[in-house]
Amino acid sequence: MLSSSLFHSSTMSTLLLFPRFPSLHSPPIPNSLSRSPFRFSSPFASMSSSAIEERENEKKNNGVALLWFKHDLRVDDHPGLLAASQYRTVLPLYIFDPRILSRYSDEMLELVLFAIEDLRKSLKEQGSNLMIRFGTAENVMEGILKEVKATAIFVEEEVEYDLRMLMENMKDTLARVPLVEGSLEFVQWHTPFYEFKNSNNLPLSYQDFKNLQLPITLPLLPLVLPPVEVELDWGLLPTFDEVKRFMDSSSGKLKERWTSIKGNSAKNLLVKKQTDWAKEELVLRERNISNFNYKNAWKKTSSSVFPTTNGNLVGGGTTAVSNALASYLRYSEGTSRSDWQELHEKLRCAESPKGASFGVLFRSALNLGIVSRRRVYYEAVKYEKERNAGFISPFGYSAATVSAAVDTVCSIEWYWLLALKNQVSNEGPCSVRVWRWNGYLIQYAVIGHEGPPILLVHGFGAFLEHYRDNMKEIAGSERQVWAITLLGFGRSEKPNVLYTELMWAELLRDFIIEVVGEPVHLVGNSLGGYFAAIVAGLWSDLVQSIVLINSAGDVIPEYTFSLIPRERQTSGVAWLGAQLLLPYLRLTLRDTVKSCYPTKPERADDWLTKEMLRASYDPGTVVVLESIFGFNLSIPLNFLLEGFEGRVLVIQGMNDPITNSKYKVAMLREYCIDVTVQELDAGHCPHDELPEDVNSILREWVFNFQSKGVPAV
Repeated sequence: MLSSSLFHSSTMSTLLLFPRFPSLHSPPIPNSLSRSPFRFSSPFASMSSSAIEERENEKKNNGVALLWFKHDLRVDDHPGLLAASQYRTVLPLYIFDPRILSRYSDEMLELVLFAIEDLRKSLKEQGSNLMIRFGTAENVMEGILKEVKATAIFVEEEVEYDLRMLMENMKDTLARVPLVEGSLEFVQWHTPFYEFKNSNNLPLSYQDFKNLQLPITLPLLPLVLPPVEVELDWGLLPTFDEVKRFMDSSSGKLKERWTSIKGNSAKNLLVKKQTDWAKEELVLRERNISNFNYKNAWKKTSSSVFPTTNGNLVGGGTTAVSNALASYLRYSEGTSRSDWQELHEKLRCAESPKGASFGVLFRSALNLGIVSRRRVYYEAVKYEKERNAGFISPFGYSAATVSAAVDTVCSIEWYWLLALKNQVSNEGPCSVRVWRWNGYLIQYAVIGHEGPPILLVHGFGAFLEHYRDNMKEIAGSERQVWAITLLGFGRSEKPNVLYTELMWAELLRDFIIEVVGEPVHLVGNSLGGYFAAIVAGLWSDLVQSIVLINSAGDVIPEYTFSLIPRERQTSGVAWLGAQLLLPYLRLTLRDTVKSCYPTKPERADDWLTKEMLRASYDPGTVVVLESIFGFNLSIPLNFLLEGFEGRVLVIQGMNDPITNSKYKVAMLREYCIDVTVQELDAGHCPHDELPEDVNSILREWVFNFQSKGVPAV
């Protein structure tokens, strides 16, 4: 029942999160909904609560609900569909909005089309249909609203900043649409995984969260929808080429040029920069690679669960993905089915690091909502019980595939909750936002709305808040300052993937293109400096100048060897090393951090060490730590900085306990042309140890750079 405040409040009511669904049969209406009214008419202002309840029931009995599908392309386990079904008429809708579609690769676009085709088929089987429209969501929704006189809109909750802003714009637009009577409800829902009611009470430590031992809710079964009694143009399902043409017509020339930049991987660009000798050496190396690419590991069959042209990702509809999940879980049993054999072969090729194959194969289907996270959990645990006569061992799952599936969906859920908490209850000098990169949640922050953009990149084990006393002071009133928490660190997601320096560089490249939207002054500390140097060296159009603060990487005179990092594989030694190293680092963290602040050790305060310690308990931390044993910093800094003459600033803490600063500075001055060096009486993190000094240097650097009239590349 909705209270009378629904008709008077112009803001969203408090989110009611994570209700329990105690039964798979005849489930109650989920209260994992956030309702936001746009309009109210004065006759309801003095109504009693019973009259309001009666009015609400009348609205549902005679009303029309729009169900907007975005990343929930299924009818199975769909709380929004269940809630909307209480209305007399439900109109399912998918909008091809270029702002949403632009976030997808071509292969993901293919998956979207396959999923929408299956979704429409499933809805038709239930007596409904799926309306398909093209354009900006606000304009499309306004037109449909006027046409069908809808009284409610149901849409899935989002954590990404751009999508949350899209929702706010949608509400502002629809608030101006005149209604015959009553109010239009904008109902945001999500699929609760844990039985947990309020994200504001979410512990920030994953260790504390696990100690709550929250029950996991049960998935919902598909339901029968009320028939559609209005005549509508449902729209045609487009082809892939039609969607691409639509996208091309919606993007500008700059967007097209930068999209082409994204198409050049770091490895391919390094190949182009090789000497003839290095290219020959690379060819020989590639011939000797024993592990083949899993993309070509199996010839696609007619019943394949890999429907895209490249055949990399599990997709199709919910039935196809569920079939693939059953195959994945039963890997150890073997099979004679060709479609399952195909998946098992690709599983083997994608299983590095250990357990990574589930994310590689199923992550895209989860992100598109073709199957829900709790459905995966439910099916995995059900299979485990089938294997063990209904018993779940307290020492872990008996099947590695069950463990991989459960670990992946629980990890995804944790970072989704963490991102939601940061969006709902933002604290600190700058608002923290969320961006999705390759399906993973990345946190970032920005201060300032105009002026030259400056992007700050942290080092290994740190996060964007390591620039806590830099962002606001550098920005002032004349600059934009961005800071990002890289994948695998801080409160950004830590998936089970192979972490490499080229991967982190490509993340920075895409952040500049998709989020900042213009060339930046790129600032990096420690390993962040090395990643920044790779971006400058390979995608120079994205970087106006580069600032290295005690950067990792070496200067190598007269390098004559291949610059391509070797194929990276995890090993048992690396895994064991990470398992032993992590508790040691936790025990010695305070002293280790203080040693990096020799001039002002008090700057290595409790807040900094506690946040580092908090992050060390996040799921996936061990996998990130494994990457230490495979780091390859062999691409010389002097190679990467070629062509940036006069645009390189080095800020070096001369008391750095990690590197020989005098030697590093001398080599940079000798072998990097026209590099500016500022030496400071500081350790490894001068930006945090002596923030006033570094802020002043950076402001002056950017001011002088812009004053020279150097054109943005």
